Amino acid sequence: MLLELARGRRVLFVGGKGGVGKTSLASALALARARAGGRVLVVSTDPAHNLGHLWNITVGDEPTRLASLPGAGAEAYVDGLEVDPGRTVDRHLAAVRRTMRRLLPERLHGQADRHLALARAAPGTHESAVLERVAEAVALGDAAYDLVVFDTAPSGHTLRLMALPEQLTAWTETLLANRDRSERFRAAMRGITSTRDDPGRKSDAELRRVLLRRQDRFALLRDTVTDPTRSGFVLVLAAERLPVAETLDVHAQLTDLGVDVAALVVNRRSPADAGGLLAARRTQEDRQLEVVRDRIPGVPLLEIPLLPGEPVGVDGLGQLADLVDG
Repeated sequence: MLLELARGRRVLFVGGKGGVGKTSLASALALARARAGGRVLVVSTDPAHNLGHLWNITVGDEPTRLASLPGAGAEAYVDGLEVDPGRTVDRHLAAVRRTMRRLLPERLHGQADRHLALARAAPGTHESAVLERVAEAVALGDAAYDLVVFDTAPSGHTLRLMALPEQLTAWTETLLANRDRSERFRAAMRGITSTRDDPGRKSDAELRRVLLRRQDRFALLRDTVTDPTRSGFVLVLAAERLPVAETLDVHAQLTDLGVDVAALVVNRRSPADAGGLLAARRTQEDRQLEVVRDRIPGVPLLEIPLLPGEPVGVDGLGQLADLVDG
């Protein structure tokens, strides 16, 4: 079921409550798509990165080869990337600083630096910077991969991230509208007071180019995230009361944001034939899944059984990929 989904979309987000196995499922899904002949990039946006530990490979802020599958095709592989929040914010603010130094007179450079130092810890800075990396990964996926799988942070962080493309696109459009009004006023004043070139025109033009690039980047991400033919969200949950309640809430919020919840994955299902304790758990899980099916009808639901060991490395993830493919 999930492999068919991965074949049909270019971007998949895998999310849910912390501890339900998002990283394992995202990695197994990426491996399954690669085994079918795809070039896949799996991206961790969770500050508590486990991607490298899961694959037994050091993974950083740039794509790292996790697995090559020559038998599946000449270009079948999985690459991994862990978004480094600190590096992302530093790089984001450094770019803003370079732009501000070009646009502002020298006497204001110190004031701008102090402002950026405060901005580093301001609410929203981290999310905005991480969103830049998400947008970059989506663009990289269009250019070099068949599928990008995002292993996301726990639900609350991810919901804020999914809402940001629309918010930042609207914010940038407002800035551009304000710049347009300012430039029209400046042009009118030049006609009244002087015919000489205004030295501020070059700065205005550069700022407009920066804003337009930002607008295009976030607009593309917003359009991708809300296009069910290109992207989808896979919600991972455990068949327990709290994960189920959170899943219902996240599904409703994602739907309100225009994001297609393409599949539900119930991870680590207890077996019914392995003793009384696990059989009793299975019965409780059945009741919770009845709630899910009743409240979220029409969304495909895949059950992954409890495995005897941890799915670590290519071999371990391969076993989980078999189940994802089934």
